[in-house]
Amino acid sequence: MSEKKDVNPILRQVLELGPPVVFFVIYLKLRDESFTFAGTEYSGFIVATVLFVPLMLGAMAILWHLTGKLSRMQILTAFMVIFFGGLTAWFNDERFFKMKTTIVYGIFAALLGLGLLRGRSYLAYVMADMLPMKEVGWMILTRRLCFGFAFLAGANEIVWRTLSTDLWVKIETFGFPIILFLFLWWQVMGLQKYLIDPADSDL
Repeated sequence: MSEKKDVNPILRQVLELGPPVVFFVIYLKLRDESFTFAGTEYSGFIVATVLFVPLMLGAMAILWHLTGKLSRMQILTAFMVIFFGGLTAWFNDERFFKMKTTIVYGIFAALLGLGLLRGRSYLAYVMADMLPMKEVGWMILTRRLCFGFAFLAGANEIVWRTLSTDLWVKIETFGFPIILFLFLWWQVMGLQKYLIDPADSDL
């Protein structure tokens, strides 16, 4: 079993958030271009998507090397990016990569919902070490985040089906992550009374 190691939080953020930002930059550079490989013409979006896959895997490999651990969420996201990135390139159809976001958020909502139906918080199973909190707090947060992920899944479907690719890339890269971060911050601030002080738990 790999030993969990501490890593500079700024470096962690760069490795986790860097690949989507680089994808955004690559897309801006290539969006008006077309490329021909083996007799098939590919748009700049398709090429940017293909380049994003090894970029993200490389960042995850570095993160795993530095920390000795990857979260289940990171592993699932990596699988979805590889799978739908592959479908995007194979069928030369950008819709597959755009649907990836819907499916990822939908899976998260479904997993949290399944746990709630069983009277459990799968969110606590993943995040309890980072955020010590009473069980009732975890259930409240899980319920709200379940609806939050479901909302984002629905929002992505509306965005990619009705707006331009340019707008979708901007919202996917910056909009959805910011909304999710602010939503989590708002919820944690509102659940302060359920947080457990690590010093108290050691008594």
